[in-house]
Amino acid sequence: MKKIAFVTQRYGLEVNGGAEVHCRLLAERLSDKYDVDVITTKAIDYVTWKDEYTEDEEYINGVRVKRFSVDHVRDNNKFNKYSERILQLGASIEEEEKWMDLQGPHSSDLIRYLEDEQDNYDVFIFLCYLYYTTYYGLKAVGAKSILIPTAHDELPIYLGIFKNMFRWPKALFYNAEAEKRFVEGRFGIEDKLNNSGHGGIGIEVPEDISAERFRDKYGLSDFVLYIGRIEEHKGCREMFRYFEEYKKRNPGNLKLVLMGKSVIDVPERDDIVSLGFVSEEDKYDGLAASSFLLLPSKYESLSIVVLEAMALEKTVLIDAECEVVRDHCTVSNGGLYYHGFYEFEGCVNYILENSEICKKMGKNGKAYVDRCYTWDSIIGRLEDMIERVAISQ
Repeated sequence: MKKIAFVTQRYGLEVNGGAEVHCRLLAERLSDKYDVDVITTKAIDYVTWKDEYTEDEEYINGVRVKRFSVDHVRDNNKFNKYSERILQLGASIEEEEKWMDLQGPHSSDLIRYLEDEQDNYDVFIFLCYLYYTTYYGLKAVGAKSILIPTAHDELPIYLGIFKNMFRWPKALFYNAEAEKRFVEGRFGIEDKLNNSGHGGIGIEVPEDISAERFRDKYGLSDFVLYIGRIEEHKGCREMFRYFEEYKKRNPGNLKLVLMGKSVIDVPERDDIVSLGFVSEEDKYDGLAASSFLLLPSKYESLSIVVLEAMALEKTVLIDAECEVVRDHCTVSNGGLYYHGFYEFEGCVNYILENSEICKKMGKNGKAYVDRCYTWDSIIGRLEDMIERVAISQ
């Protein structure tokens, strides 16, 4: 049995970041065929990277997790000031590597483990491109690795250090065709293993979903739903502005319901309801009860929640600048996208006023998810890549 390791910045049932959940789901599904380790830090909070897990090793859903301490918490004031200068003015490779050190999670013990133990693993799989653990981990193990970049068009990816880093792994496993186009265009690289199709995540929705249960529990109906961290980077400030302006111009009962941890303040309005972090049951029940799902983020490499909404035959509305998620909408014909407020307003009204067309869009979205995002197809492609990387050593 081949031994593989996933390397990621955080890992655990308490960690709900998209890339980290993605890593956990992949590791668990590969554990029947491979001897799987996860190599990660003791951090839970992606802002501070403070050690919070106490055990060096534990098993989660049958997967062995090896945890390493972070050398120091992140000084966000220092990082943000340095980041602003580097990203706007440019820098040398040495200065950019200092940026990576400040970014974190800075764990020299984790990197030392990869250097010392790399001969005991057949393949390393890294998620995602942006962090210290990936950059220095790939530098340590090189061609024994697969990178799942979860990349999108954002300022950090234009740093020079990444032009080198994306050439270190033996293969890249993308979440979507749009991500593949972007990365290959940005770095002038080609698919090293001629991998057919893309990766991503398999969408499995529970059988017991009840819109009525959600309406009864929260007393909510006639609402648009946002699911995810409530922060500026996710487009939430703009979402609040757009929704407030929409309600000025279109008075009515429509509410904006939020599910997720708040990093920024939520406007205190009767028609904006923040539920905080909710259970999986509430999430799916809320999707079923909503008028549509709204994703205002411009920076996504997959968007699990959009695919989950499509699997429930729910119309989605997304920001047109997010190319990967826009692809989900155009390829499936299962969602709408907007540039600026007036298109946002027009799309909202179109969805609310054309229920029969939205039902057809919902069926299109479900067919797309069933075709492209099943675990059997994704795991099959990843297993094939693992085998080819292992043979090439």
